[in-house]
Amino acid sequence: MIKVVIVEDNPIFREGIAAFINGTEGYSCLKAFETYEKFLKDIANLNPDVIISDINLPGMSGIEGVKKAKEILPKVKIIMLTVYEDDKRIFDAILSGATGYLSKKTSPTKILEAVQEAYNGGSPMNSNIAAKVINLLRLQSNNSMHEEINISSKERIVLENLALGKNYKFIANELNISTHTVRYHIKNIYSKLQAGSQSEAIAQAYRKGIL
Repeated sequence: MIKVVIVEDNPIFREGIAAFINGTEGYSCLKAFETYEKFLKDIANLNPDVIISDINLPGMSGIEGVKKAKEILPKVKIIMLTVYEDDKRIFDAILSGATGYLSKKTSPTKILEAVQEAYNGGSPMNSNIAAKVINLLRLQSNNSMHEEINISSKERIVLENLALGKNYKFIANELNISTHTVRYHIKNIYSKLQAGSQSEAIAQAYRKGIL
């Protein structure tokens, strides 16, 4: 059972997504909040696997809320679900610890698929947002000094595929290895890049000139 919490100030949208999650086998929306101030009081008791979060919230912003949520639950996966697709908000959300970033135009079915993907270690994003992220990270990389990191050729291929949004099964087939081995490579990548999530590892790889 994947445990989900929603932080969203639009009651119709919030209740609609919560009902869809609760109506799907294998998923449970533990609770839905309109602000991070209310959610953070209860976050440790709820201990969700995945948070679906808006950005533009009354009081504390979603970006600040993500930072505080990750401080309390470092392993929680957070998907930003918002009408905003501008470069700064996308980049700030990912650097704050967001796992994925989806437009509110995304269908409920696709949102649920994103929850599953995030839970399994992926970084779900709409294709247009993924393209923006890659361009932003390349720009960041070009504007910073490259740092020598001991990344193996296989780890580099894994990173390249992750940056393109490929899942573990695809990467395993590409390298003719098991998904377990893919996870082993990713664990090593996280350690070498001092990253706590897939999106952070990709960001660090671009900053350090690995990608």
